[in-house]
Amino acid sequence: MKLVERVKAILLTPRTEWPVIEQERTTMADLFIRYVAILAAIPEIAHLVGQALIGEAHIPFMSALVRAIVSYVVAVAMVYVIAGVIDLLAPRFGSKKNFHNALKLSVYSHTPLWLAGIFLLIPGLNFLLILGVYGLYLLWVGLPILMAVPNERAFTYAIFAIACALIPSVVLAII
Repeated sequence: MKLVERVKAILLTPRTEWPVIEQERTTMADLFIRYVAILAAIPEIAHLVGQALIGEAHIPFMSALVRAIVSYVVAVAMVYVIAGVIDLLAPRFGSKKNFHNALKLSVYSHTPLWLAGIFLLIPGLNFLLILGVYGLYLLWVGLPILMAVPNERAFTYAIFAIACALIPSVVLAII
């Protein structure tokens, strides 16, 4: 039940939830096992079912399963990569490096994208993945709290972090 409460809180009241997250003493394993592992599976399972069972152009189940597994592993890895980017950029935006807080930012900022992944269940609704852009807002709001970046630099920091993170994402998507 803690997962559902956290999802609701980060989506509906991020300005009050980020300070709570900042105070938590969670391990990296807790973040990945109790949050990322579960939520990152939503788009992959939805896409698997949508491609292999529901969609008009049925894709062989084994092909769709392999794609889902690879995409899931990449999605989990990208959380870590984006945390590294956030941490690496910290000094450039007047903040101190703090990988654990950068990881929290990356993990919880992905929440809207993972939840929007449910729309992959029905192939015609793929365009609704755009709702995942709300994660940029979550990152922007969370940066001053978790990375102690000045408010006036947070938006630029968020844009740079996302832009830097998109490079490996695009490369991995091409591969």
